Amino acid sequence: MASVLTPQAEDFPRWYQDVVAKAELAEPGPVRGTQVIRPVGYAIWERMVSEMDARIKAAGAENASFPLLIPESYLRREAEHVEGFAPELAVVTIGGGKQLDEPVVIRPTSETVIGESMAKWIQSYRDLPLLLNQWANVLRWEMRTRLFLRSSEFLWQEGHTAHATEADARAYARRILHEAYEDFMVQVLAIPVQVGLKTARERFAGATRTYTCEAMMRDGKALQMGTSHELGQNFAKAFDIDYLSSEGRQEHCWTTSWGTSTRMVGGLIMCHGDDNGLRVPPRLAPVQAYVTVVKDGDGVMAEAMKLRDALRDAGVRVGFDDRVDVSFGRRAVQAELRGYPVRIELGPRDLKAGHVVLVRRVDGTKTPTPLAEAVSAVLEALEGDQAALLEEATRRTKERTADVTTLEAAIEAAGDGFARVPWVKVGADGEARANEVGVSVRCLTRADGSVPDSDDEADLVAYLARSY
Repeated sequence: MASVLTPQAEDFPRWYQDVVAKAELAEPGPVRGTQVIRPVGYAIWERMVSEMDARIKAAGAENASFPLLIPESYLRREAEHVEGFAPELAVVTIGGGKQLDEPVVIRPTSETVIGESMAKWIQSYRDLPLLLNQWANVLRWEMRTRLFLRSSEFLWQEGHTAHATEADARAYARRILHEAYEDFMVQVLAIPVQVGLKTARERFAGATRTYTCEAMMRDGKALQMGTSHELGQNFAKAFDIDYLSSEGRQEHCWTTSWGTSTRMVGGLIMCHGDDNGLRVPPRLAPVQAYVTVVKDGDGVMAEAMKLRDALRDAGVRVGFDDRVDVSFGRRAVQAELRGYPVRIELGPRDLKAGHVVLVRRVDGTKTPTPLAEAVSAVLEALEGDQAALLEEATRRTKERTADVTTLEAAIEAAGDGFARVPWVKVGADGEARANEVGVSVRCLTRADGSVPDSDDEADLVAYLARSY
């Protein structure tokens, strides 16, 4: 496999690019910074969408769809918001061959256009909370791009909610953070995340608080996997999102927004991938078990199809490879690259011996398994390997998180992982100095690991790292 992928230890960024290309996950689009997500990569994203959508709906939000094009004037209503996004905006000035009366912006995010709708839909306290989500594409004109991790156009979900009180808005922003995002990332992606509060410097443009899920990649760098924001009443005042209270007073709403994107596919690759390619957690995998016909003859094809159907009946997502006109070695390499959790190999010799060969992607073991026990063995392997990936990633994160007591030590430790340091030893000035050498404060937590309400609480802990 060394000739297929650049080894991680030799050049991690090149290894990442090799995996994306050779596993056929994505490729650059015709406009700089855009990406074509190929079927293999899109199938992984679809599974992410399915799992996330279920959790978002369980939290009470409903899906809707809002326009791609936003009047430029909408963004200017919230000054901090437009200032934060101005360098990334793509502006349309001509439509239908004519100069537009007002330029329109391709959405970088949808707080403004959804806020306009919220203002129309909310009349009284009975209309609250209003909990919305949309699955969409957005465009941010990035200067340095990398497939999945930082593309100009990407796919995501963005939630937007309005509440009667600040406490209700905060509780919902945190509910999404923990019940939708953290739960999905840990239980499905098998990626442990550090959940915390962003500093004022790292806060979303226009927000009063930003909460984040930060994950450590195999090279020790951090990746922001998802964020949830309290927007206070900033957007409500800018867009007249108000309601008649039960006491008969006109009040401004408190709003939130939150999002995750195809960046999570990049995180999946960099957290679990090895020198043979992807390793996809079984609960996420579009193909959990890949039935492979090594060679046809002596009833092999019929038996392989029976096994495929039995696995489907057991609730396993199954792939079937009967391409006997393609060399077995080439097919095995492709399956390894794409990270199928389990491969079941069956050829004439195996059938004669009454077994299949069970190949597990996570640990690379190859085990002759009686045909009659194949389904139960696959189910056991899938459950075990889901836990193994989470355990491995959790152990790596703990081993590469250093407790330090000074800013200088934190910057040094951030070269190889996460640095955990008292926030009072960093502060806003120290954060600026760290940024100058490519290190950022990923999040703040309380000493017990819980998420604080503000960055001026006593005894906060800062996590510093280099990041994507």
